[in-house]
Amino acid sequence: MPRHHPMPHHRSHGAEAKPARTSDLVLALLGVALLGGLVLAAAFTLAAGATAS
Repeated sequence: MPRHHPMPHHRSHGAEAKPARTSDLVLALLGVALLGGLVLAAAFTLAAGATAS
């Protein structure tokens, strides 16, 4: 049964794991900001519709 080759980018040493963690944190913050913007846009749209009618 052939063995799988180890993936070189999945090593978890102290210095090598930090850039992946910071990039994941940045992506998470961007996702939260995007969701917050969508929620605000929906709230403004609902408020504009409520005041127009």
